[in-house]
Amino acid sequence: REKGIPFFGICLGMQCAVIEFGRNVMGLTGAHSTEFDKNCSHPVICLLNEQREITQMGGTMRLGSQAARLQEGTQSYTAYGKSTINERHRHRYEFNNQYRQRFEANGLVFAGTSPDGSLVEIVELPHHPWFVAVQFHPEFKSKPTKAHPLFARFVLAAIDRRARRKRTTEPDRQPSGAVN
Repeated sequence: REKGIPFFGICLGMQCAVIEFGRNVMGLTGAHSTEFDKNCSHPVICLLNEQREITQMGGTMRLGSQAARLQEGTQSYTAYGKSTINERHRHRYEFNNQYRQRFEANGLVFAGTSPDGSLVEIVELPHHPWFVAVQFHPEFKSKPTKAHPLFARFVLAAIDRRARRKRTTEPDRQPSGAVN
């Protein structure tokens, strides 16, 4: 995040990105997921509301295709080229909306939400070359001959970073026979 290295977090990767941002940008030293620490002081990731009373987990995950609404002007919107998408899910834990305004005030963008806006699906850092983290599983819709749009954009961001670094680290070459 701090060095501008392209980052693409998927499911737990998004949750860890939120935890890291909470701890290191917002100063929430106790930021964590209740999946790992039920008594953490800042549960920025927590169990879905509808699952808090369930004791027999079984098939209670948020599963299958779910719609999401994308915010125009974000990396995700650009990658998909549309405002509504459907992606596959497999999880129980989500971003805790009690922290939503605080994260937004510190620069994290909620680039995708459930259609009613109640669930965070995608987070981004707007001034980063590519920092996109998603709650869903885009790998389920990616194929060797047709990459998922987020994977394709992530790879392009990595290629672009490598090219930029190469241009800035190559020494200036003088023509042969030049005198210093």
